[in-house]
Amino acid sequence: MSQFTIRGEFDGRTGPRTFRKEIDAENENVAREHVLSQFGSEHGLKRTQVTIQDVSAQ
Repeated sequence: MSQFTIRGEFDGRTGPRTFRKEIDAENENVAREHVLSQFGSEHGLKRTQVTIQDVSAQ
């Protein structure tokens, strides 16, 4: 598995909030799905409330 760094922003209570997550995944698409799933689970956000701006492999 490869490690990916994902950067983006999500809709917070006080406006847009930036984030940076490091994820171990098979490919870029799996890493994106994992981050979207994680924000939905932890923060109760819908996928449309999370914007992924950059995905880079390390």
